[in-house]
Amino acid sequence: MSNKVIIKGYGDNLEINGVKIGNLSPLDHEKIEKEKGGQNYKPLENVVVSHVQDSSTLICRKPDKNGIKKFIEEELVDGLCCYSAVNQGQLNQDIVDAVVHHLNKEKLPTVPRSIRHKYMSAFLLATTTFTEMDRVVPKVAGVESWELTFKTCRRWGYEIKKIPKNKCIIVGATGNFHGRSVAAVSMSDDPDARENFGPFVPGIELVPYNDLEALEKLFIEKGDYIAAYSVEPIQGEAGVIVPDDSYWPEVRKLCDKHNILLAFDEVQTGFGRTGQNFAWQLFGVKPDIMGCGKAAGGGILPVSFVAGRDDVIGVLSPGSEGSTFGGYPLASVVGTYAIKVLVDNNLAENAAIRGNQLLSHFEELKNEFPDKIKEVRGKGLLTAFEMFDDPKLDGHHVSLSLLEKGVYAKETHKTTIRIAPALTIEAWQIDNIAEAIYGVIKSI
Repeated sequence: MSNKVIIKGYGDNLEINGVKIGNLSPLDHEKIEKEKGGQNYKPLENVVVSHVQDSSTLICRKPDKNGIKKFIEEELVDGLCCYSAVNQGQLNQDIVDAVVHHLNKEKLPTVPRSIRHKYMSAFLLATTTFTEMDRVVPKVAGVESWELTFKTCRRWGYEIKKIPKNKCIIVGATGNFHGRSVAAVSMSDDPDARENFGPFVPGIELVPYNDLEALEKLFIEKGDYIAAYSVEPIQGEAGVIVPDDSYWPEVRKLCDKHNILLAFDEVQTGFGRTGQNFAWQLFGVKPDIMGCGKAAGGGILPVSFVAGRDDVIGVLSPGSEGSTFGGYPLASVVGTYAIKVLVDNNLAENAAIRGNQLLSHFEELKNEFPDKIKEVRGKGLLTAFEMFDDPKLDGHHVSLSLLEKGVYAKETHKTTIRIAPALTIEAWQIDNIAEAIYGVIKSI
C-alpha cells in the first residue's frame, strides 16, 4: 500500500488518491467515516450536507429512492445552527468579505502572541465593550474558554482569597456540559462522558441545578475553600433547562456573601442566542468571569475567549496561560466582525421575536398533544420541547422524521428535541419548522 497522498481539485472535484468526493453516495461517506474515523459521534443516517443555500438553509444529499443516482439533493432548514456556532447565519457575507479582504488586500500575517499584531487591539476593544467586562483573553475552542475560567478561578482562590494550597474547590451543577476535556468531564455527571477516562481532576463538587438551598448549604459548609461556582446560565445540552427567575439574583447574593466568584459558561447561550447579547443580561446578574465561544467565530473560524473583571483576569501572568492560535490575526478579524454583524443587524432582538413565535407554536403543540409533549422550554432562539418517556416517543425517530420533512434537528437525552436556528431566520421559516414538527408529532 502506497503512503503517497495525491490531492487535487475543489468542491465536488476534490480528489484524494483518485477518489472524487462528489461521486460518493451517503453510504460511501458513512463507510469511510466508520472505517477511518473515530467513532465518538453518531451522525444522522442517510444524509450528507453539501453546501449552503442561504443563511438558514443547507443543501444535503440523500439516497435516491429510485436507485438511479448515487444521491439526490434536497433543501434542509438548519434548526441546530452547529450548536449555536452559526448565530449570524451560514456564510455570513459581511464576515466572509472581511476575511477575503484582509487576506487578499491587507496581507494578513500569521504570528503568535510573542509579538504584537495590530488586529489584537481591534479584538480587545470590541470584545471588552460587547461583554461589558474589563479584560479578555482569546482562545480557540469553546471548551478552552471554560477550562481557562476554571484555571483562573483556582488561581484567584489561592492568590486573592488565600485558600490554603491545593485545597481549592470549584462548584458545578448537575446536568452540566462544559465540553469534553479532562477537567470538563471531571465536572460532568454524564456517565458516557466519564467512562474509563479517570482518574479525574480533584477539587470539584456538584450541586443540583436551580437548587438554591443546596448551594447555600455547601457554601456554609465549605465556603472558605470554594473559589467559584462555575455554571451555565441556561443549561443547553441538558435540554434547555431555564432556572427560576429568582435563582441567579439569589446566587449572586450568596457568592458575594461568601466571597465566591460567579463564573458563567456562555459558550452556547452567548452572542444573542437567548434574546440578549448574553444570557446573564436576561436575569440582570453579571458574572465575575465568563467563557464565550461558538458564535464568537461567526461560524467561519473557531474563536473563543474568557472575559472578566480586572482583578480576576489579572491573576494570570506570562507563562501561566497561552494559545498559539488564540487571538492570531485572522481570528481577531473574524471575532471582531462576528460582533459587528450581531450588533449592526440587531440579531439578539430578532432572536427574542422569532423565539417567542417558535415557543408559541410549541405551546400550541403541547395543548394539542398533552399525552405526548411533557414540557416546552426556552429563551430567545434556544428552545426545546420534551416528550414523555414512552418507547414510541423516541427523540432519534423524531429527528429522522424531521429530516424527511426538510428540518435538521437533533435529540438530547432521548426525549428532548432542541431547536436553535440562526438568529437571521425569518418568520415564514419558523412557521415551516413548526409545521414539520406538528406533522411528525401527530404521526407518532
